[in-house]
Amino acid sequence: MGLFDFLGGSDKECSQRDCHPKMFCYQCEMSMPEGCGAHGQEIGTCGKTATKSRLQDLMVFGLKGLSAYREHARELIDMNPNAEDLKTLIEVDDVMSETLYFTLTNVNFNFDEHIAQLMKVGNAGVKVMDLLSGGHTNTLGVPTPVEVTQNKAEGKGILISGHNLDMLKKLLERIEERGLSDKINVYTHSEMLPAHAYPELKKFKNLKGNIGKAWFDQTDIFSKWNGTCVVNTNCIVPPEKSKKVANYIDRLYTYKIVGIEGAKKIEGENFDPLIDQTLELPDVTGFDSDETLVTGHHYQTILTLAPAILDAIKSGKIKRFWVIAGCDAPGHGRDYFRELAEKLPADHVIITSSCGKFRFNDIDFGTVPGTEIPRYLDLGQCNDSNGAVHIALALANALGVEDVNELPISIALMWMEQKAVIILLALLSLGMKDIYLGAKAPQFLNDEIFGFLNENFNLGVISDIEKDFGKELAE
Repeated sequence: MGLFDFLGGSDKECSQRDCHPKMFCYQCEMSMPEGCGAHGQEIGTCGKTATKSRLQDLMVFGLKGLSAYREHARELIDMNPNAEDLKTLIEVDDVMSETLYFTLTNVNFNFDEHIAQLMKVGNAGVKVMDLLSGGHTNTLGVPTPVEVTQNKAEGKGILISGHNLDMLKKLLERIEERGLSDKINVYTHSEMLPAHAYPELKKFKNLKGNIGKAWFDQTDIFSKWNGTCVVNTNCIVPPEKSKKVANYIDRLYTYKIVGIEGAKKIEGENFDPLIDQTLELPDVTGFDSDETLVTGHHYQTILTLAPAILDAIKSGKIKRFWVIAGCDAPGHGRDYFRELAEKLPADHVIITSSCGKFRFNDIDFGTVPGTEIPRYLDLGQCNDSNGAVHIALALANALGVEDVNELPISIALMWMEQKAVIILLALLSLGMKDIYLGAKAPQFLNDEIFGFLNENFNLGVISDIEKDFGKELAE
């Protein structure tokens, strides 16, 4: 089965209907009318094939995700600069500029070199996620597991969505400086959930709990929220997407690069307007749940459990690890990942990160029978996905396994946007195989690229749980 079978039709059928051009490129003066490929052409005026055009699209999408992590990492490095981190940052920047150069018209037409360049981008993703993870732990301490209230709030409240933990710390410090810690509570949404596990954030008593789930429920949650709301990175929903934004646009603040028309911008790290408006608004009501969530299984914390985990593996108490993670998005297709998590035997352990965990993090998975090892390990945000690799490499080293792909690890990733693309490229650059991706295949690939990835990395697209993972579930 080819990629376009997963997309609901063959490449040939799509080109006949002109619904899915084999390529599209209009980046240079030589482009055909309406763009090369717009009328079914398989080769651009410059000679670039559809496959190489899509590989270059993949590079650019990977760079977009890489740039987001690079931006966050640079903020933290500037707070605690050191020569080694700055050198790594320059290496990442060099890959970004080189790769953009690679995609210019008439630069490269070699398939193998396209793949090699993608692996460079993936390797840069590994480096930048390590930088970001290290920056967080150096600044905020190493997270430890914590139980967090879910959908429970009171008093004057600020609700923060996004990924920027440094911004959260600055806000909490400013509230404290103004002597308002007992008057304003701060809550997290979506990828900000892991904030509750960091020592330097936990010490603020007015950092209270988590509200809502993945990013896309923000229009419902923000509409019900009586206080102010902040989005400090992607993902933000604009008024053009939902009329519900009008319900809270006058209470919505954005930070740094994030912005939509009608929202207020936090300028120059000045949080006072946000704090002042919060004080003027009524107390938060309507959030009275007794639910809780668990977060804080950073890879450095998990590695402290290594002796117990190794004993459990050797004694057969742990049979398999599952990385079930990624970016959530609307739709029932991602119910697959909850159903997969629910089907796992009691001697299987889940490792997760990113907002995709909200598909199943309300389930109490308990501990591995006969041990105190949790069956559910939340590494943190999407940029903490590097933790799964560190855990796998540590296990391989301890067990004397040379190829990490020989470990009892299965990977099911959900993807939505470009941060997930750089995470996938990072895993591929490390030689990770047997990854299943979903909820549907990326449309920027074609059969030739998908065939290459399937042949060399055994990359698959989710379909049916038993078909995809029946053998592993039966262990």
